[in-house]
Amino acid sequence: MLCDECKRRPASVHITKITNNHKVEKHLCQQCAQASGEGSFSFGPQFSVHDFLKGMFTHGFGEGHIAQSQPACANCGMTYQDFSRTGRIGCSACYGAFGQRLEPLLRRIHGASVHTGKLPKRAGGQLELKQRLKRLRQELSRHVANEEYEQAARVRDEIRSLEKQLNSQS
Repeated sequence: MLCDECKRRPASVHITKITNNHKVEKHLCQQCAQASGEGSFSFGPQFSVHDFLKGMFTHGFGEGHIAQSQPACANCGMTYQDFSRTGRIGCSACYGAFGQRLEPLLRRIHGASVHTGKLPKRAGGQLELKQRLKRLRQELSRHVANEEYEQAARVRDEIRSLEKQLNSQS
């Protein structure tokens, strides 16, 4: 395929622009792309996960939000500003110290703020049941606290059923 501009050299840069649901494709050689400024972008080694995460922190919270208060981790002394600058947590206690700020960030990056991981095939069934029981007990407590007794009774019955199922597997 030849360059759309000079019609002499082979096209090595392919650009697709979509504006107002209108798609425009350009096929340019390296020289024409550089001359028009279309080939000036780069995703080379200077682009890193650290830069990506740092951008997520600044766009999500902004510098003004960070400067308002400087809570520090009681275990390692890291501040939230240190975390936003480096993109790394100092220790496991930092999750507790910065929890309110980290949770929405983790949800945005990973889709969830709780790591679920994989389960071993042999013990997977029991572990899955135990995790479900734990979630249901939390849900039961929440329903009772909100005085939603019908939902609490339904969850209680489900807990009993799962406990019987778990005991029969043991």
